[in-house]
Amino acid sequence: MQEEVSEKLIALCINGGKISARILEDTMEKALADLERSGQQERYNASVKQKEKKQTVSHGKQSLKKLAENGSQLSNIEVTDGNIKSFAKCARKYNIDYSLKKDKSVSPPRYFVFFRAKDVDSITAAFKEYTGRTLNKAKKPSVRKKLELAKERVAKHREREKTKQKDRGQEL
Repeated sequence: MQEEVSEKLIALCINGGKISARILEDTMEKALADLERSGQQERYNASVKQKEKKQTVSHGKQSLKKLAENGSQLSNIEVTDGNIKSFAKCARKYNIDYSLKKDKSVSPPRYFVFFRAKDVDSITAAFKEYTGRTLNKAKKPSVRKKLELAKERVAKHREREKTKQKDRGQEL
């Protein structure tokens, strides 16, 4: 620790014709006062940044403890879908703060989505969009099935072309 302190140097530049001990002492005192002020300013800026970090409220998926931190009332919805992670995209779109909890006591496990009671309208809109997306995904055939059907069609089409014989009207 002492080596680090002793290695720090301060460069002091004084313009003058004749420098006395009094002038040198005054300039060093001014330099130290400037350093202290800049150090206090840096500490003040750091404390302000820490306060800003504490005041910013995170959005999206949170722990249940963080969600209930503000003292607001919480509501929940039971979800039986195992693919609840895809709900996060809709929740981000509607700027919803939520927490997911899994109830393992029941087979198959149930999921509870906890959210603040004031967000009821936005959560219902997000769930409508989420269920609409999942239903549309269920209706659409998979890309692999489409690809297999296309391969079968191409194979049948090639077989037809191979069996054709063109007669140009020339006889031997």
